[in-house]
Amino acid sequence: MSSPVRAEHGPWFSRLASLLVVVFLLAFGARLGAQQELIQEVNIIGNRRIPADTVRSKIFTHAGDVYDQAALERDFNSLWNAGFFEDIRFEREQGPKGLIINIYVKEKPTIREINYLGLNSVTQSDVLDRFKERKVGLTVENQYDPTKIKKAEVTLKELLAEHGRQFASVRTEVRQIPPAAVGVTFVIKEGPKVKVGRIKFVGNKNVNSRYLRAAMKNLKPIGVPHSIILERIFSRTYDATKLSEDAERVRDALQQRGYFKAIVQDPKTNIRDSHGFHLPFIQKGGGKEVDITMPIEEGDRYRLKEVKFSGNKAVTNLELLRRAIPMKDGEVFNVELMRKGIKNLRDLYGHYGYINFTPVPDTEIDDQHKMVTVKFDLDEGKQFYVRRIEFQGNSTTRDKVIRRELALEEGHVYDSKLWEFSLLRLNQLGYFDPLKPEQDTKVDQNNQEGTVDLTLKVHEKGKNSIGLTGGVSGLAGSFIGINYTTNNFLGLGETLSVAANVGNLERNLTFGFTEPYAFDRPLQLGFTVYTRRFNYNQARQANILAGQALNLPQSVLNTLQNFTQSSTGFTTSASYPLKHSFRRIGLTYGYDRSSLTVFSQASQEYFQALAFRGLSGPTALQGVVTSKVVPSLTFSSIDSPIRPTRGYSYFLGAELAGLGGNVKSVKPIVEYKRFMPMKGLHPSKEGHQVLGFRVQGSFITGFGGLVAPPFERFYMGGDQDLRGFDIRSVSPVAFIATTGTVSLANPDGSLVPPNPANPLQGSLPSCPRVWCVPIPIQSIVFPGGDTSWVSNLEYRIPIVGPVNLAPFADFGMNFSARSSQLRISDTALNQLNNNTFGCALLDPTFTCIPTPLAPGTIFKQQLQMVPGTNYVPRMSTGLELQVMMPVINAPFRVYWAYNPLIMDTTTSTCNLGGSTSCLVTRNMFPPGAAGDYTYQQTLRNDFPNYLLKEPRKTFRFTVSTTF
Repeated sequence: MSSPVRAEHGPWFSRLASLLVVVFLLAFGARLGAQQELIQEVNIIGNRRIPADTVRSKIFTHAGDVYDQAALERDFNSLWNAGFFEDIRFEREQGPKGLIINIYVKEKPTIREINYLGLNSVTQSDVLDRFKERKVGLTVENQYDPTKIKKAEVTLKELLAEHGRQFASVRTEVRQIPPAAVGVTFVIKEGPKVKVGRIKFVGNKNVNSRYLRAAMKNLKPIGVPHSIILERIFSRTYDATKLSEDAERVRDALQQRGYFKAIVQDPKTNIRDSHGFHLPFIQKGGGKEVDITMPIEEGDRYRLKEVKFSGNKAVTNLELLRRAIPMKDGEVFNVELMRKGIKNLRDLYGHYGYINFTPVPDTEIDDQHKMVTVKFDLDEGKQFYVRRIEFQGNSTTRDKVIRRELALEEGHVYDSKLWEFSLLRLNQLGYFDPLKPEQDTKVDQNNQEGTVDLTLKVHEKGKNSIGLTGGVSGLAGSFIGINYTTNNFLGLGETLSVAANVGNLERNLTFGFTEPYAFDRPLQLGFTVYTRRFNYNQARQANILAGQALNLPQSVLNTLQNFTQSSTGFTTSASYPLKHSFRRIGLTYGYDRSSLTVFSQASQEYFQALAFRGLSGPTALQGVVTSKVVPSLTFSSIDSPIRPTRGYSYFLGAELAGLGGNVKSVKPIVEYKRFMPMKGLHPSKEGHQVLGFRVQGSFITGFGGLVAPPFERFYMGGDQDLRGFDIRSVSPVAFIATTGTVSLANPDGSLVPPNPANPLQGSLPSCPRVWCVPIPIQSIVFPGGDTSWVSNLEYRIPIVGPVNLAPFADFGMNFSARSSQLRISDTALNQLNNNTFGCALLDPTFTCIPTPLAPGTIFKQQLQMVPGTNYVPRMSTGLELQVMMPVINAPFRVYWAYNPLIMDTTTSTCNLGGSTSCLVTRNMFPPGAAGDYTYQQTLRNDFPNYLLKEPRKTFRFTVSTTF
């Protein structure tokens, strides 16, 4: 049975086996043949801009390789994915030494130009910035890609919609530029601009709609907040992408009022044509407006029941933790105060080195009693120590200059408060751009070892500061001033300053140097040397006040103040900071030698008469030596010396003169400054506006029987205190009694001789050939005040970049509180009281017979203040444009000021018709026409009316700061 079976299957199996062997041999032979077929060369055909070597770098097949179909497919995909070409084709042909691979490519066209037709609402730079932000990748000289064009169209529509062009359409035109480039033009139809119309809240029963509208940052109208009529002066541009953000702000505003479960549903919008009222020349009519309706569910008002803490192992003082939450039990629950509390907790733990501290709040709501319990699960993390502190970007400033300002030291526990304190001290130096802890500090943590490495990134700004002032002042004349300061000399933190103020009436030259860290200790040492000259000419002042040249006679000029003060001196100072604080105690010594040169009789008698150095007469005007010390206590947390935004400072000091020299005086000085970031009319740490104010007061008095020197008394006015007034022009006004003589003249102007028979003889030894009449004269003087105080208020509004607009108001007073400090010397007083006046009659020798003064007339030792000039408040308000100059590191300021409070009065020692207040009487002159005429001329020339009126308006520029 088996043999037939084998006979039946044997031939079939044999044929199948033979067939498999043949197929295997053919396949194996073909494989052997293919392995022997090599690639002779690879040619790149059709490329214009892209080099052939660049194309070959993208493929893996090269000449000499064995032909591999799968490898060529990979090369095709690699070239296509490179994005260089819009068509690729591979062909092969047989060469003498192998296969030749020809790669035919067609490059994508290059974009030669991109145009925006009809684009008005935004600039091309705005478009390019948005393309970069969205990563569109469409730029000139890039390859044309239809996908990128579509993405650019969508991005353009989004950008236009944000600027109120909700109905804008964008289409693209592509123009061929031979041989292989294109020009792309976006044709834009912006359509009507869409503004925000009426904003309505539905469902708010307890919270005012104005309060909710004010919480909308993006879409609320521009106007005066919380006003009835002026709340909506300008409508904002409608931006649909900002609507949800404003809705969330409205919900947050409700939660700040205790409505913890408040719900703000999706706002509803309605677009309509705008036909409302528009301000002419300011607002354009027409267009579209979007009315917004926000449905609100206030819910119930909740209060805080209690705050609980768990997980606190490092800080076990629960009372300390509870104080970090600025909300008491039972108060209305305020989510904003709770957020501040969370930040306070982070700061508290950061003070102890717990960098990764995380407070996890959980709320339990008691709906029955409307109370909220907040439970904090405190994840303290690990305490970290400072391993290393390094600096980057300080190419000029030495590392040690930065390191010595740091209160945080290596090896100590990381303290976030000390680090913030350190950065504030660095900001106060003015060496760098403002440093912020989060932005400019790189913290590298080593969780295993519990250490951190701190890298402070600084950007140095110009160390040189140049200030420029100039203008025309009634007191200082035309002047120009320049000062140069380098606050980081040679990168060592030393300060070198040179200042010069030169004018036709005033000259100041100053040189100073300060070493902030003497002997590698925080001991600040410094010195200044100076020379000053000041010329005061009251006649020139009278010409300015009158607006014309008065051509006053010499007799009148002798009654006006005209003098020059010259001073030369130096100061040395030392100060030392109290550890880990902004307080600093200091001591300054100053030495000054002054002299006065007088050019009028009134000035000579004024300065020689005042008892300010124990001498009288001509020697009182030379060699005035002031030797003084100034102990001081200062504090400053102000963040920047030039453009402060926050912080406050105070200065307490007293000048004590009398340690040597011949001047004895005391001058206490107090100053307080504060800056606050503002958001509208409310203080806010996130605000960009800055409210700054300063209050300064000082007082001076002499002691030991002497008065303070007249040139040390206070004069106000100028861009440093009262901006609307001339420099050093604010002063009380007084009269000082002096003596003079007038010549007797006939009505025709001819002089009357006392002895017609002897024309050479005079009535007085000092008056040859003339009948002279000695008279008492009251000369007007501006003695300055012994007490002054000034307050300055500014609201600085950023406009663009370094430009600020600052409305300001200055208010101050400069007065004489102690009449005893305007005391003439006993010698000068005795000379006045013992002097003889009048010459109505002549004795037989043709010598004057004195005329007795009016009964009760006696010269007082104190100068008499002119009524209405002493306790006079001054106020100046106006608008100031401030531009920070990057080269000179100082603000250039142009301001216009209006002075609502000024001194405006008229005074005279007596009227022309004569009065009991006149020291000169008719009986001092001889009877007759000559006596009548000379008496009237004396009243006109020596006892005129004085118009004491300060300017109402001022326009001035300066390169400096008021405070």
